[in-house]
Amino acid sequence: MKGLGESHRAWEEEYRHVRWGGPRPVSAVEKVLAPGSRVLDAGCGNGRYLLPLSKKFVVAGTDISVTALSSARNYLKKSGQTAGLVASSITHLPFSDDSFDAIVCYGVLQHLLESEREIAVEELRRVLRPHGSIFFEVFGTDDMRFGGDEVENNTFRRNSGIIYHYFTEEELESLFAEFNVEEMKSIRTEKRFRGELYTRHQIKGVLSL
Repeated sequence: MKGLGESHRAWEEEYRHVRWGGPRPVSAVEKVLAPGSRVLDAGCGNGRYLLPLSKKFVVAGTDISVTALSSARNYLKKSGQTAGLVASSITHLPFSDDSFDAIVCYGVLQHLLESEREIAVEELRRVLRPHGSIFFEVFGTDDMRFGGDEVENNTFRRNSGIIYHYFTEEELESLFAEFNVEEMKSIRTEKRFRGELYTRHQIKGVLSL
């Protein structure tokens, strides 16, 4: 696997403790794509999106953590579903140009440094077919977890070694300059912790070529 190292080790350790949590909704993808379309779940983790996607589409999943992929494979098997699984970094996708009708990239770009984010977006563009779609979700700068050991602007390294970057919409528009932004919205929700209210901030959207 290319592009692995400290991040690889950090995510392997992380996924030794991450619980399944059940499948996540993929209605945004289902509304746009025809059944049988080829979909890449880039940074699929333990398969929370991969599993429901596999029920309607021809799906491949990649992740930097082989531990996560092993869990994803088990959940797919238990549900009688199949998907191609490959261990790789999102900055070095092992697929030919124009391989997928759509890409799901939920909660992944936020864990990369600036130079890595730029390479990752180039890779997503390379493997996406003309007129294809990308569905993304990242942390926003108003999130309660913003802060810590800053290594780049709005980018922090946790004790685990995992990177957390917090985006603005303007930054995402610049990062995705070669795409058409079909939808982008900030979602802020309140979370109560020890009697205090905190904000969770995510930015979600859809891109097209």
